[in-house]
Amino acid sequence: MRAPAFWWRRAGLASSLLSPIGAAVGAIALSRMGKAGGRVDAPVLCIGNPTVGGAGKTPTAIALLERLKARSATPFALLRGHGGTARMPLRVDPEIHDAGAVGDEALLLARHAATIVAGGARWAGAELAVEAGASHIVMDDGFQNPSLHKDVSVLVVDGMVGVGNGCVTPAGPLRAPLLPQLARADAVLVVGDGAAGAEVAARATAAGCTVLRGRLVPDPAAAAALRGVPLVAFAGIGRPEKFFATLEGEGLTLRARHAFADHHPFRPAEIARLAQDARAQGARLVTTEKDRTRLAGQAFAGQAFAGVLDTIATLPVTLALDDPHALDALADLAEARWQDRRR
Repeated sequence: MRAPAFWWRRAGLASSLLSPIGAAVGAIALSRMGKAGGRVDAPVLCIGNPTVGGAGKTPTAIALLERLKARSATPFALLRGHGGTARMPLRVDPEIHDAGAVGDEALLLARHAATIVAGGARWAGAELAVEAGASHIVMDDGFQNPSLHKDVSVLVVDGMVGVGNGCVTPAGPLRAPLLPQLARADAVLVVGDGAAGAEVAARATAAGCTVLRGRLVPDPAAAAALRGVPLVAFAGIGRPEKFFATLEGEGLTLRARHAFADHHPFRPAEIARLAQDARAQGARLVTTEKDRTRLAGQAFAGQAFAGVLDTIATLPVTLALDDPHALDALADLAEARWQDRRR
């Protein structure tokens, strides 16, 4: 299901009617977040977000993994494996697993670190990672999950939309009331510009959180290869409009846009229709790296789709932080806290 449009507007009738349910959801979430998590023998750094849907967590996790490797560490990524069938922690092998088994994010992260999918409790996945030689655990999501103690937590916020109407789901996009979430976070990373993100940054500063700022930068070579080419764009991410805006911001020509729900499990018939739409307009299909990863699954392995999949372009993005030393500071803090709890 796609996020309803009223989530991103000032609270109105729909959010008011749903606010009692949101209050109950928020109370349950805060109760769970208050529980003590299991501890493992490695620093745990959590990249979460206060809202439902994407805000840039995976690019942030990738940037942190790369920074830790540059410090001669051996980080493992830990995540739920959203959209996958795995129900027990396992180590991802892109040669064996597809998105249907472990989810799209796990396959993306596996390019940058040894990845563990916590199909069950994240603590069990972290234990498996430590046994396999992890020096650090980087959680992609899981801020609200209480099963694993975090040494450092970062909340990622989309600068364009912030926390929307400020209500808890289903009345709004928040997973729990904002201020108690800020109280448990060490930093808030605002990705991209916008008044909504600036408002969250101000509230985070007032709550004592470090505020970081960054932006998602498209791969220059991929963008250059698509210039002058008519495109039909599709995306099944938290906010597909963000991807479409990125394409247009690179000066690319969009003939059509097709938005799907986050982690949408594409069916062969849907891809066939998209390919037909592109052919009719003399255009090429383009999607996100995450969506393209999901299309590498078994449902599309047949010969009939091999040619279609090969023509789907992507526009990869990376996180660029305004303060290039911010990730080192987070790693230092996590390591110091880990050493303290070992004493």
